[in-house]
Amino acid sequence: MVKNLRFRSELILVAGLVTSSIVAPAALAQTSKAKVKPAATPPAAASPSRYQPSRFSKRADLHYALIWGVDSLSVKEAESGEIIRFNYRVLDSEKAKALSDKKAEPSLIDPQAGVKLVVPSLEQVGQLRQSAPPEAGKIYWMAFSNSGRRVKRGDRVDVVIGPFRADGLVVD
Repeated sequence: MVKNLRFRSELILVAGLVTSSIVAPAALAQTSKAKVKPAATPPAAASPSRYQPSRFSKRADLHYALIWGVDSLSVKEAESGEIIRFNYRVLDSEKAKALSDKKAEPSLIDPQAGVKLVVPSLEQVGQLRQSAPPEAGKIYWMAFSNSGRRVKRGDRVDVVIGPFRADGLVVD
């Protein structure tokens, strides 16, 4: 019986050694892998994205289309920021007449910068805006003078042309 117990204890000892020889290197390999840091990947914000967030709500887009007969409103920097260009596409020429009215004085207001930009008038050219009668499907524009470059990309601006008012447009 003593011989049987001795055999069992030797068997347990051998099993323990075999197990530790298998488990210990695997555990050491995992700890060494954990210590090695992977190569740094650039953050997602640094890579350019083609996704363009909605500049204003669908409700606002519907409002401009139904009430004023225009859509695709955009405000962009031009000429190295010296000019801010406002574009819109005409859907209904009758409703969009207010935007091309020569008597209406267009202005671009940036509440954060505290400025009100106007459309410049040149001697031989006239105002830098299209004032022809609007036609459905065509894109029209007007340019606002941004001397001093007070309005910058990312600013939210308001465009006012007579009774027309577009609030919160983002400058691209």
